[in-house]
Amino acid sequence: MVSNRCKILVKEALKDLGLHFILVELGVVEVMETLTANQILSLKAVLNEAGLELMDDKRAMLIERIKNVVIEMVHHSDELPKTNFSDFISGKLNHDYTYLANLFSEVQGTTIEHFIIAHKTERIKELIIYGELNITEIAYKMNYSSVAHLSSQFKKVTGLTPTHFKQLKDKKRSPIEEIG
Repeated sequence: MVSNRCKILVKEALKDLGLHFILVELGVVEVMETLTANQILSLKAVLNEAGLELMDDKRAMLIERIKNVVIEMVHHSDELPKTNFSDFISGKLNHDYTYLANLFSEVQGTTIEHFIIAHKTERIKELIIYGELNITEIAYKMNYSSVAHLSSQFKKVTGLTPTHFKQLKDKKRSPIEEIG
């Protein structure tokens, strides 16, 4: 699950199946009942119909948790952590970062760092479009060491400077689900 809309869909699916949930968060669901094989199949079918997937593979679940930590960190928090992303992710998931990074790269075909950069770039686009912050404020909010660093990374990913992106009439953004 990568958005609040996904959480709503999952809650509705659980209710429709008569299941009581304790927790529905991005990538994690806890239910009160022990699910029968039929309930699991029904839940998988309902989720697949909505474009979601029920994961029971531990490695796939850990990858999903990594993605959700990054998405939460970049898109849903007011300020990015001042610590290294590797320390932040490792602390959130209680796993060694090297293990997480190797697993992510092996399964996703990209690094966690590139995944973070792609999401930060999309968030920067969003902040530019909103127009409430200038580039200097965005650089600070997104924890860049300088405007030059933000601009360089933004151009490397998009092919445009932040200023040129701001001037475009048709600003292209990607849904969170399609990033990375």
